[in-house]
Amino acid sequence: MLLAINYPSWIHPQIFPNIPFLGLLRWYGLMYVFAFATAYLVMNKLRKNKKLDTNNVETSEDDLFSFFLTGIIFLLIGARLFSALIYDSSKLYYRKPWLIFWPFDENWNFTGLAGMSYHGGVVGGTLGIVLWCIRHKRPVLQWADAMAVAIPLGYTFGRLGNFLNAELYGRITTMPWGMIFPDAQRFSASIPWVAEFAQKAGLEISSGLVNLPRHPSQLYEAFFEGLFLFGVNYAVSKKKPYPGFLTGLFYAGYGFVRFIIEYFREPDIDLGFRIAKISDTPTYLNVSLLNISTGQILCFIMFVAGISLIIVQGIRHKKMKSRD
Repeated sequence: MLLAINYPSWIHPQIFPNIPFLGLLRWYGLMYVFAFATAYLVMNKLRKNKKLDTNNVETSEDDLFSFFLTGIIFLLIGARLFSALIYDSSKLYYRKPWLIFWPFDENWNFTGLAGMSYHGGVVGGTLGIVLWCIRHKRPVLQWADAMAVAIPLGYTFGRLGNFLNAELYGRITTMPWGMIFPDAQRFSASIPWVAEFAQKAGLEISSGLVNLPRHPSQLYEAFFEGLFLFGVNYAVSKKKPYPGFLTGLFYAGYGFVRFIIEYFREPDIDLGFRIAKISDTPTYLNVSLLNISTGQILCFIMFVAGISLIIVQGIRHKKMKSRD
């Protein structure tokens, strides 16, 4: 009996794969549209509920659109820069930085801006939010808290886009919900551990190469880093203790959840583990919790930043209350 799930053959990265010109439309790009639209709708609801207004300054829909557009532009810039400069091991973009935002390959085939880093998006988006608030004289933490509620729900669509692209899948597993992704690394069936692993997963093999089931880590992330964090932040937002708490909670919550899920997600093969307790460990195996990926390092920094913001703002809030 097959214990793994075959990735649906009818899913393609293109929305209309066999139609000229329309074949350029991809699910991943559409998921970004859904993500931004969802986050905007959540922010607009908070605006209507007066969650953005302070000091008797009313927030118009034009204000919100300007704020959101600024955040998106900086988010995309940050996401692309981190992907090109941190996650690309070829160092191509260090030699040719003008290619970072160039959407064509050397043969002038349209590739889009392939490769985005979530952590880079957080850094870029945060910078955009801060600059907008300073320019328009709005309370930074008040608006950042609102974004902390809106972002996770939109982020869910981003990870669904990764799933529809059949990319960023997890490490091999014998769990019954393991999924066989079409472009995953294949292994020789003559290797003893591969044959044993395939048998546990219920795969029938005789010879040649075998595609082993993987954790559908994109779906783990869509749920825990998206829906779960949205539920937590939205519930806390109703009784927010002080400005900046939700922002810190989002940073710390995302950093913690993503750090754990990274143990199920396969790191970039060309980067491997940045910190390795056991050297030369294949990226598709989880043999030590002390093998740390690039994503986990960035998540740890994000977690520390979130906890620090909560503590610092908590102390400031307590001091301000004592003066009143």
